[in-house]
Amino acid sequence: MTIDETLRPGRRLYDARRKRIGTIDAVFADYLLVRTAGLMPVDLYVPRPDVDASGGRPSVSCTRGEAHERWHRPLKRAPHDER
Repeated sequence: MTIDETLRPGRRLYDARRKRIGTIDAVFADYLLVRTAGLMPVDLYVPRPDVDASGGRPSVSCTRGEAHERWHRPLKRAPHDER
């Protein structure tokens, strides 16, 4: 499997403990947009150099919690809160 086949929308991203972080939603030149699982999914912007795609299973070398801290970029203000 090539890197392009491994890093494509719909594939799952795993942490260092082999636990699922989320699903790749989009692939860009320098990062992956990963949607986490759960009731309140969040988007993670994972730099491509931090993703290991060898072995056909995309993963990162940190835990799910660390991934959220590193790559979650919440909105500073809701778009409709223009006060």
